[in-house]
Amino acid sequence: MTPRVRPVRPGPGQESVWDYPRPPALEASSRRIEVSWGGEPVAASSRAYRVLETSHPPGWYVPAADCRHLRPSAASRTVCEWKGVATYWDVVVGERVLPAAAWSYEQPTPAFAAITGYVSFLPAALDCRVDGGRVTAQEGGFYGGWITPEVVGPFKGGPGTWGW
Repeated sequence: MTPRVRPVRPGPGQESVWDYPRPPALEASSRRIEVSWGGEPVAASSRAYRVLETSHPPGWYVPAADCRHLRPSAASRTVCEWKGVATYWDVVVGERVLPAAAWSYEQPTPAFAAITGYVSFLPAALDCRVDGGRVTAQEGGFYGGWITPEVVGPFKGGPGTWGW
């Protein structure tokens, strides 16, 4: 752990992102995940996966079959050293388009094969909820972690955290 980082001590019912492993772990979850944009439902599922990586709030992935209003994005693909090449998706509701607000790993690395055909969403751009509670976006714009009251940091993503 970077010496300058002081993890927040988790309270009852909380977990610290500093206890998450590196390389990251994949965990199945039956919690209710809902994503909407401008009041229009985009995803709803109780068949999710969480990606748990040191210093990051969890990334939540839901089956593409539980999503709507998605189309392939013209956004560049990115590569995650753990999961592989990401494919981006635009959210399209009527005439409105939210570019590259979702992503998936269509051919993930073997350790993340379970999320093949699953989609994650950027909480900075969409209304994302876990069991009805609104998600706070991870700082920085590059990562798409979902901060909920039961997860404590500090979280990578904001100014000065790139080297964590």
